[in-house]
Amino acid sequence: MPQYDYDLIVIGAGSGGVRAARLASKSGAKVAIIEQVQVGGTCVLRGCVPKKFLVYASEYSQAFRDAKGFGWTVDWARFDWPTLRDTVQTEVNRLSGLYIKNLDAAGVRIIEDRAVLTDAHTIRLTREGRYLTAERILVATGGHTYRPEETPGQELGITSTDAFLLDELPSSIVIAGGGFIALEFANIFANLGVETTIIYRGERLLRGFDHDVRMHVQADYERSGVKVICGSTISEIAPLSGNRKLVTLSNTMRLEADQVMWAVGRTPNTHGLGLEAAGVKLSERGAVIVDEYSRSSTPSIWAVGDVTDRINLTPVAIREAVAFVETEFHQRPTKFDHKDVASAVFSSPPVGTVGLSEQDARMQGHKLKIFRTVFRPMKNILAGNEQRVMMKLVVDAKTDCVLGVHIAGVDAPEMIQLAAIAVKAGLTKAQWDMTCAVHPTAAEELVLMGEPVSHDNEAPA
Repeated sequence: MPQYDYDLIVIGAGSGGVRAARLASKSGAKVAIIEQVQVGGTCVLRGCVPKKFLVYASEYSQAFRDAKGFGWTVDWARFDWPTLRDTVQTEVNRLSGLYIKNLDAAGVRIIEDRAVLTDAHTIRLTREGRYLTAERILVATGGHTYRPEETPGQELGITSTDAFLLDELPSSIVIAGGGFIALEFANIFANLGVETTIIYRGERLLRGFDHDVRMHVQADYERSGVKVICGSTISEIAPLSGNRKLVTLSNTMRLEADQVMWAVGRTPNTHGLGLEAAGVKLSERGAVIVDEYSRSSTPSIWAVGDVTDRINLTPVAIREAVAFVETEFHQRPTKFDHKDVASAVFSSPPVGTVGLSEQDARMQGHKLKIFRTVFRPMKNILAGNEQRVMMKLVVDAKTDCVLGVHIAGVDAPEMIQLAAIAVKAGLTKAQWDMTCAVHPTAAEELVLMGEPVSHDNEAPA
């Protein structure tokens, strides 16, 4: 049997890679993890965590406005971008340090280098110029922001990664994209006082989400003063004096702004990794193709997280990593179930969703009962805040099973976590209705929607 330097080498020290390395090492395996930038990955360093801090900061502007309706006077409030930027970076660096501490405690060797596969068991460290071998290799390199290289002047724009480190807050910004990253940063910038415009090629924001959620969110963005231009793309960006940019759209419209941000998708980090040399098959988008156990086409190589382009969420990467270790180092074959994974968009209003949208449920052949409510939460009434909550249940008309829950409004991300338990468990609408409401809350409406707003004929038994 071949002798390898390591039982497992993990490429990429993000959430999924770190979890796999730690758990495998604790099982008694000899493990190394290779990271070329900084331990922590996208979520900790340039994604979920710093973004959520910016969302928290941006929410204060509405909170200050709402406070007046409750008798508070806060006219002295002012915002300082460098203070927020620097405190956020201090925190993410602290978290990166904790990741390193935990890896060290688990006995994982951390290698700061760029890894390139040369065959199914061998990795070349490009900086040191030496080779390492492993019985198993786990690719957990995540993804990176995408720029449309064919667009003239695209280099004048920033990405979400750059947005965390801006020298100063722009007075105006054009954001290209209509997905969750675009909407989250539009929320952040707009609430921090930046004149914000969204440019999206589709007919409505948040493609892939339930239609009612998309309608509700876009209407609220437009109501709040964010300009939304759909059915168009950026054709060119040209420099103007004072570091401003002239943005030309495919519909011939022209806009001037201090900053342009690309939020038009992410790409798996596989380019130049040597996966082809190791016989690993990739998808058209460059993602590692894996089976239900996260094994690639090469038996000694696995992949988890965004690099596989399955469900690109940090908790999913972690669960995939745990399943990999259970299967390979504890001989307990484990598959992570990618069905009914809840997700959140920290937009304004925030969104929480789990299960099937109405459109997807119909495409799968379900006859449906649709329950929907729109209301102004109690806190917003005294505040004079017009933002409303939309809640929707997608229910199978034959079995009464709740197939999907979709919330757009205050605390939606918090509510959807618990709703996901019910959807995952296959509970029926009758069981939801049997649950006593917690009053007064917005969440109580989830168990108080009595009559459907639409009802298909039940499918024959």
